[in-house]
Amino acid sequence: MKMDKKMIVSSSPHVRNIESVQSVMTDVLIALFPVALMAVLLFGYQALLTMVIAVATAMLVEALWLRKLDIYNDGSAAVTGLLFAMVLPPSPPWWLVVVGSASAIIIGKQVFGGIGYNIFNPALVGRAVVLISWGGYMAGNIWAVPQPFAFGADISAVTGATALADTGEALQYSLSQYFIGTIPGSLGETSALALLIGGLWLLYRGHIDWRIPCGYLGTVFLMGALFGGGFYENHLLTGLFHVLAGGVMLGALYMATDMVTSPVTPRGKLIFGIGCGLITMLIRIWGVLPEGVTYAILLMNAFTPIIDNFTVPKQFGGVNRSA
Repeated sequence: MKMDKKMIVSSSPHVRNIESVQSVMTDVLIALFPVALMAVLLFGYQALLTMVIAVATAMLVEALWLRKLDIYNDGSAAVTGLLFAMVLPPSPPWWLVVVGSASAIIIGKQVFGGIGYNIFNPALVGRAVVLISWGGYMAGNIWAVPQPFAFGADISAVTGATALADTGEALQYSLSQYFIGTIPGSLGETSALALLIGGLWLLYRGHIDWRIPCGYLGTVFLMGALFGGGFYENHLLTGLFHVLAGGVMLGALYMATDMVTSPVTPRGKLIFGIGCGLITMLIRIWGVLPEGVTYAILLMNAFTPIIDNFTVPKQFGGVNRSA
């Protein structure tokens, strides 16, 4: 038998998986479809235009960076672009979408070596760039109010404060409206219903672990109930308000669960989720910003290697190297 035909066997365990990066990314796009559809139904053609620009920019920039003609490639750039669009207002300037989406690919992903090597969630890196550079468009108190099925309307003409920025504004909406999504906010953070549908698909497909979203959402609920002041009728409903309002659901189900930037151990995943929830609520309740999801996840991304290192299970039955 020729040497190049020899079968090389590595040490156990041997895991066989027919899934590819492209198949996983396709499942993520499927999961994001209800969220994107709801955004279009609520905010009209301007939401669709924002998503198209973000996705097209991400795929084109990655193709140019990798010098490939196939702009879809493994689908990860399309996912990054769509996730970035989900954290934007419904009708931002087109150039802001282009700059943020390109930053997500270049700064958040490719400078680290591409998919599998990036330390931080690329979509959130893109959001951090535009948030720091053009905060007036991203962190202002005036947001477009949803106008369901008003595809020809100019949504920027009807505005209102975000629920997290104004307590009075928060009380104007019922929890059912927060759940369905008929409130001002970013494209992908308004409808908890759509986010849950997509999240359940990812959970069913085995692409996310329950520990991260449960740790994240559970911590947000507890801290909201205990330290939120009970402004939303009572303490429990205030905790639920913090779960449904803002980008917590989007972050817990789609951002924090990123396979590359989150821990791999079961205990590590739970610690990671709890840490994201803790930092989010520290910023929301005692910080100067109304929202803390972006910085919470990015900070915990930086701690992922440390979390993995301290939560790796001990090996039993191995050879003692010091003997």
